[in-house]
Amino acid sequence: MRSAPHAPPAPTLGRHVHAELRERLISGALVPGEKLSLRTVAAQVGVSVQPVREAVARLVADQAFEVLPNRAVRVPVLDVERFIELTTIRLALEGFAADRAATLRSEAELAEMRAHEAAFARQQQSTRPDVAAAIRANRALHFAVYRAAGLPTLVSLIEGLWLRIGPLINLDLRDGSGPVRMAKSVRCHARMVGGIAAKNASHARAGLEADIEGAAKHIEARLRAGLGSEPPAN
Repeated sequence: MRSAPHAPPAPTLGRHVHAELRERLISGALVPGEKLSLRTVAAQVGVSVQPVREAVARLVADQAFEVLPNRAVRVPVLDVERFIELTTIRLALEGFAADRAATLRSEAELAEMRAHEAAFARQQQSTRPDVAAAIRANRALHFAVYRAAGLPTLVSLIEGLWLRIGPLINLDLRDGSGPVRMAKSVRCHARMVGGIAAKNASHARAGLEADIEGAAKHIEARLRAGLGSEPPAN
């Protein structure tokens, strides 16, 4: 008689929780200043608290979460200077990735980029855009470009940046200026993907940089006005 399957070992559960929390950070499902309940996350994911604690510890080490004096865990609140620093690094790394992708991409990779570009554009053109779907399409497009650069370590570095900045940059699409920002991003995406299709590295990089800089300018203004820099109201 076949024995009952064993429960997944703790390291597997820990990796699962870690992946789930990474996704929430990168996608902006968690916002700056938001406190994290380990028990709530455990209940949502369907695990005990220990794997959640282990996953959170790894993300604290990555500076994606921070531990407050009372031992509470929250999403860090970035100030203007830190945001500008991370944006500057993003422009260098992600621009380099777009540059390489334009010369190295395959036809299959280009087709994937175009599919994600179209998915984002459909949301922008909708009378009732699904912001969460737009955010997913935007992320999928960007990382399709970065993977096409053919440097897995570079993709890992970029993911680390998005872990820290994702909760903030995605506020840009969620607030009242979302439709305007989405329209600008559609134009930037078209230039980026068009450059990659034509194997024109300078056009691809310019489109990518314009997309990052357009969002960053709006977010920086919000931060200087004190918006998006405080924890959400309870």
